[in-house]
Amino acid sequence: MEKIVDVKKYEEVTNSEKATVVKFYATWCPDCSRLDAFIGEVIEEHPSFTWYTMDRDEFPEIASEQQVMGIPSLLVFKNGEKIGHLHSANAKTPEQVEEFLTQYE
Repeated sequence: MEKIVDVKKYEEVTNSEKATVVKFYATWCPDCSRLDAFIGEVIEEHPSFTWYTMDRDEFPEIASEQQVMGIPSLLVFKNGEKIGHLHSANAKTPEQVEEFLTQYE
């Protein structure tokens, strides 16, 4: 996953015609580390998405605008619109993440 490091890149990836997943995380977040333990396999199972990461603490205004209240959160964007949002409470297992993603393929 490529890390989004500026607003320009965020706008570019979220405006893509291809479904894009942005994983909001924070370096201090234990649940983010737990998600990282299995997300590689999930990415391999869902090649139709382009995947990015974004540190919520580096972009608090975007996190607030996108209603990222808990981390990790997986947001799906397509053509500049957020079409899906998996909140942290529902992103604890590979099965939960897989079930969420299949709605947007």
